[in-house]
Amino acid sequence: MRIVIAGGGTGGHLFPGIAVAEEFLKRDPQNRAIFIGTKRGIEHRLLGPLGYELKEIDVEGLMGRGIRALMKGVYAIPNSMLQSRRILKSFRPDVVIGVGGYASGPAVMAAWLMRIPTAIAEQNALAGNTNRILGRFVDKIFVTYEQSKNQFSAGKVMVTGNPVRAAFTERLGNPVSRKSGRQILVFGGSQGAAAINKTVVAMLPYLQKMKDSLKIVHQTGERDLVMVKKAYEQYGLDARVSPFIEDMVSAYESSDLIICRAGATSLAEITAAGRASILIPFPWAANDHQTLNARAMVEAGAAEMIKESELTPEVLFALVQSLLLDERKLQEMEDKSKKSGRLDAAAKIVDACLQLAV
Repeated sequence: MRIVIAGGGTGGHLFPGIAVAEEFLKRDPQNRAIFIGTKRGIEHRLLGPLGYELKEIDVEGLMGRGIRALMKGVYAIPNSMLQSRRILKSFRPDVVIGVGGYASGPAVMAAWLMRIPTAIAEQNALAGNTNRILGRFVDKIFVTYEQSKNQFSAGKVMVTGNPVRAAFTERLGNPVSRKSGRQILVFGGSQGAAAINKTVVAMLPYLQKMKDSLKIVHQTGERDLVMVKKAYEQYGLDARVSPFIEDMVSAYESSDLIICRAGATSLAEITAAGRASILIPFPWAANDHQTLNARAMVEAGAAEMIKESELTPEVLFALVQSLLLDERKLQEMEDKSKKSGRLDAAAKIVDACLQLAV
C-alpha cells in the first residue's frame, strides 16, 4: 500500500505525520510513504536524514497576513493544487492524510478531486480554519481531544489522540531517577520562543542558589542562541544549550520538569514521557488554541500554566522552585501526565486509514 502525508511547516505538524508513517511502514516493509510539503518548512531539513521522500509544492499561508501577502497566497492555490495532482498521479497513493500546515490544504483537496480516500489529523483542542474546511470533504477526521468532536461531522470524526514517534513509545514513560539532582528542559517549539528565552535568562540569578544540584537543557532557536549561551556562562549554571534538539527523547527522558509552549505535539510528547510541565501558551496562536490545549493539561492535573501576559522571572522562578522542591507534587503531576498520554494514537490512525483504502 501507498500513503501520502501532506503538511508540515513546524514540528507540531510534521512529527505526528512521521509517527503515522513509522506505524504504516512497520505494518509491512513493502508499504511506501511519501510526504508533500514546502521548501520553507522544517520538513525540508528533517525528512531526508530520516529516510523519507519529500515532494515540494509552492504554497503560501493565508491567515493573519497583509493584503499583498494574502493575494499572493490566493493566486498560488491553483498552481499548488496542480503540483499536488501531478505528485498524486505519479505516486498513486491509496490514502492521503493532511496533518496541518500550508501544504495540507492543496494536497488533500487535489486527492479529494481525484477520488482518492482522504483523512485529516487535528492536533489542537480548537480546530484550525484549514481543517474546518477540509473536514467537509474528507472521509475521516482524527482529533486529539474529546472536546474537539463537536467541531466536525459526527460520522467522520474519531478521537485517537495525537500520534508520537516510535522512539517515544518505545523508550519513554519510565520514572525519573532523581538521585543526582534535578534537570529542567526548556524549549519553545522547533523554532524557539523569544518570550520564554528572555524570561528564563532573567530568572538565572534566582537559580544560582540551586546551581550545585541543577542541570538545564535549553533549545533556543537560532535567533537567541548566543544571548542564552552567554547568560548561562555568566551565572555559572550547568546548561546544555542548542538551537534545536535532535534527540528530544533523551531530553525528555532525563528531565524532571519541562518549561515550554503548549503546542499539541509538545503536549503529546510530554504525556508520552509522563513528565510534569509549566506551560506558557503562545498568545497569538490561531484562536488562542494553545491556551485551550494548556487548560486541558492543567485540568488533568498534569501541568501548571502561566499566561504570557503574567510571565515574569519572579513568577516563573517561584513556580519552578516550588515544584522542584516538592517530590510528592512532581510525582503526582507525572502520574497524571502519563495517564493523559495516548501511545496508541498512530496505530489507531493507521488502522482507520487501512479500512479507508479497502
